Amino acid sequence: MFESIRKHSKITMALLFLLIVPSFILFGLDGYNRSREQGVTVAKVDGKDIIQSEWDKAHQNEVDRLRASMPTLDAKLLDSPAARYATLERMVRERVIAAAADKFKLATSDQRLARELQQSPDIASLRRPDGSLDMERYRQLLGSQGMSPEMFEANVRADLSNRQVLVGIAASGFSSSSAADLALNAYFEKREIQLARFNATDFAAKLSPTDADLEQFYKANEKLFQAPEQASIEYVLLDVDTVKKSVTINEADLKTYYEQNAQRLSGAEERRASHILITSPKTASAADREKAKAKAQELLSVVKKSPDTFADVARKNSQDTGSAPSGGDLDFFARGAMVKPFEDVAFAMKKATSATWWSPSLATTSSS
Repeated sequence: MFESIRKHSKITMALLFLLIVPSFILFGLDGYNRSREQGVTVAKVDGKDIIQSEWDKAHQNEVDRLRASMPTLDAKLLDSPAARYATLERMVRERVIAAAADKFKLATSDQRLARELQQSPDIASLRRPDGSLDMERYRQLLGSQGMSPEMFEANVRADLSNRQVLVGIAASGFSSSSAADLALNAYFEKREIQLARFNATDFAAKLSPTDADLEQFYKANEKLFQAPEQASIEYVLLDVDTVKKSVTINEADLKTYYEQNAQRLSGAEERRASHILITSPKTASAADREKAKAKAQELLSVVKKSPDTFADVARKNSQDTGSAPSGGDLDFFARGAMVKPFEDVAFAMKKATSATWWSPSLATTSSS
């Protein structure tokens, strides 16, 4: 055969040319390069390669799943290098867990698989009224996902085996030898004890204490004969809410009670006023008193022209260090709380925005 090829080498080369060239024309160099790229190894786990085409397919499946659950998600975010790398990391993690499950021979029995499938809401909805599984609908459901029943059950088995690996890691821990010995020795240690029982009746007949001995023992051990202080108490609990439910009062009774206790219920009359204090001691000369009065009249004219500025004028000019910072406000007060001349003026005034002044203390006042 090889001798025939050597004799007809030109014919053989022509045939090969006719076979190779059309393939490049039909598929192109780009398709050839793309097929090579799809076979490029991007990761290796337990001696097995993850190639580019597997990575691309897994990422596309992840994109389809996310877009189905979140239709408004930006597609550019899913096709970013970070998103693709996250898919590759997940593939590597799954391969590592699967390799560990295979190494430790972690298999899933048919009974465990059946229990897992029974807990699936999607499969539970395929059951007939008699409890049997509608196999036709079962195949249709899996076929819509591109799987056969055998492929789906194999994936579930693999997932359950992988879970055993994760549970083995999450539910396990490390303990130092000293801590382990301390815990185990509590179960394995033994003690030898000896018990001697003494009955009080056997010794009571041999004792004959005198009254002096008893009194001496009592004085030395008074606390042994003392009982905690106790008290016997009886009380009645009055629940206001419960009493309210049992009491019914009509309008006439309420009116009568109010008329009989109007003075007590009404409270004392109060006023609220603001003032600007210009002091003038009794020992001041007539000239100083005239100056104080002129100052008060000047401030009075200012607040009469612009009543809204009363608080500002009080802060700047009042000599009452207690009320000046608050704009001269004296808050509410009843009769007897202020000096009588001021009190008489305050209680004689009606609510007004204008100001007045009273000469006994040379102070401007404003009722509120």
